Amino acid sequence: MTKTLITAALIAAAFGSAQAQSATYAIDPTHTFASFEIVHFGTSTIRGRFDKKEGSVSIDRAAKTGKVEITIDMASINTGVAPFDGHLKSADLFDVAKYPTAKFVGDKFSFNGDKVTAVAGTLTLMGKTQPVTLKASNFNCYLNPMVKREVCGGDFETTLQRSTFGITYALPAAAPDSVRLLVQVEAVKQ
Repeated sequence: MTKTLITAALIAAAFGSAQAQSATYAIDPTHTFASFEIVHFGTSTIRGRFDKKEGSVSIDRAAKTGKVEITIDMASINTGVAPFDGHLKSADLFDVAKYPTAKFVGDKFSFNGDKVTAVAGTLTLMGKTQPVTLKASNFNCYLNPMVKREVCGGDFETTLQRSTFGITYALPAAAPDSVRLLVQVEAVKQ
């Protein structure tokens, strides 16, 4: 019983100190996914994701500040249909040969208590940088029993106008300008 109380006190102290100071977290690529959804000919929703990504998050929950940087390998696009992936990588759409990465840098965090509710920053895609705000849901931090470290993360989303990044192929006949971007993130305290 005493050992359990001591363990609980140590965990509470670890979380308390984590909340009182800035901490840096590395994006866990096995629990982080960037995906998109776009309507196809007004009939169905096309979905795809990017399998390779890396980045870091610094967060100070007491000061209500933070910074996130996530870089996405655009050649890792995966819709589950190889010919379609090839077309998405082409100069018609993402032009991966010319623009191999996309990058989100967010430095304006909004909080509700200790919970992040939004991150505002910029998205650089196809050589163009535009302001983007990702709204958060399910933000949480927990002690991961596998890695024995704190992990923070959540689900983030926004809607982009693809034309602002120069992606105008088949606009608006096959697909609208609006694209839903979803980012599921978990990051491990360093």
